[in-house]
Amino acid sequence: MSYIVAIVGRPNVGKSTLFNRLSGERKAIVDETSGVTRDRHYGKSDWNGKEFSIIDTGGYITNSDDVFEDEIRKQILLAIEEADSVMFIVDVLSGITDLDDIIATILRKGSKRTFVVVNKVDNSQRLYDATDFYGLGLGDIFPVSAINGSGTGELLDELAKEIPPAKEQDEGDEIPRFAVVGRPNVGKSSLANALLGEERNIVTPVAGTTRDSIHTHYKKFGNEFLLIDTAGLRKKGKEMENIEFYSIMRSIRAIENSDVCLLLIDATRGMEAQDVNIFHLVARNKKGVVILVNKWDLIEKDTGSVKEFTRIIREKTSPFEDVPVIFTSAITMQRIHKALEAAVEVYRKRKQRIPTSRLNEFLQEAVEQFHPPAVKGKYIKIKYVTQLPGKTPLFAFFCNLPQYIRDPYKRYLENRLREKFDFTGVPLQLFFRKK
Repeated sequence: MSYIVAIVGRPNVGKSTLFNRLSGERKAIVDETSGVTRDRHYGKSDWNGKEFSIIDTGGYITNSDDVFEDEIRKQILLAIEEADSVMFIVDVLSGITDLDDIIATILRKGSKRTFVVVNKVDNSQRLYDATDFYGLGLGDIFPVSAINGSGTGELLDELAKEIPPAKEQDEGDEIPRFAVVGRPNVGKSSLANALLGEERNIVTPVAGTTRDSIHTHYKKFGNEFLLIDTAGLRKKGKEMENIEFYSIMRSIRAIENSDVCLLLIDATRGMEAQDVNIFHLVARNKKGVVILVNKWDLIEKDTGSVKEFTRIIREKTSPFEDVPVIFTSAITMQRIHKALEAAVEVYRKRKQRIPTSRLNEFLQEAVEQFHPPAVKGKYIKIKYVTQLPGKTPLFAFFCNLPQYIRDPYKRYLENRLREKFDFTGVPLQLFFRKK
């Protein structure tokens, strides 16, 4: 189950610096997506074996001083509602400001664990000054320096205590989990109703594991899965920034708890920047994905419309272009069941395991057709490939000089893998190791 930590605070206290510190150093286990909405960051990290996601709300306030209080209040309320824990960043150099007091008042009313992180504490005098922040009434303080990392270990030790241990898989976890994700007002609710509304007597609710995301047990037409419906997105504020922030926090939780994501885009608006950002969230989390172009019945079409629309989508999702694209209408039920079949097929492909013998036959053919380019006069020889254990397709290639294999050749091998074993809609991970 995903655990989300929101970093909040007034402008210019070091929220983004702390985010980079927490999510940027352990590159092997961190996957960071910048700009999930404008000036916002989403990262994955772990500490002491506990995985968690981080939302950096930095850069949100861009208007004049007279609107700071109202805008910060909206953002903090969203973070409190959607996150599991909150890191409240303050600046030891400026002491407690009026804006800090406002945020602290909001946080005290919430039920989420709040970590008061006093930033820029890099000498003994500032460590003494940091004690002033006990006056916020939020419990223990954590003096840190986001620039050099001092104090962050103690902070993460405390955070790890809040994260529940990962649950052992049970039989229910073997049921595929499909998440309906996308921007507000693209038809997520209509799609869920189209899938579930015909024969409600065979649909049983499963206790929700994420706030306002509805987990529904679907079992008909030979298919069985849990549908994670994020259609309950509410517009918490009139400003689009608020809508996007709320949307992306819901999407993160739904994506992380799924196996395959049905990403809806609005045919009348095309694939916009936030659609692309949500797509990359899915890919970075190594989930299967099917793109549904909804409201296709509202488009004036000619014989080349589908081909042109598909070309634009693949261009925007590059380099991960091998994704099913289905043109649907939730209202008229057009291709709804085809979308479902595509999701089931992507789930099956995501779980497939390729015998090592077949993988090495593939490798020999691929290398004979296109040898790895020599680097600095040194020839690269890839000797062996095997699939690693895991929930997603992971492949280890053993070679003499793994450090010299460049991205274009990695993409070549990935594309050949996709062609040979049909991994359409499934992100792949390729690792190159010393033989």
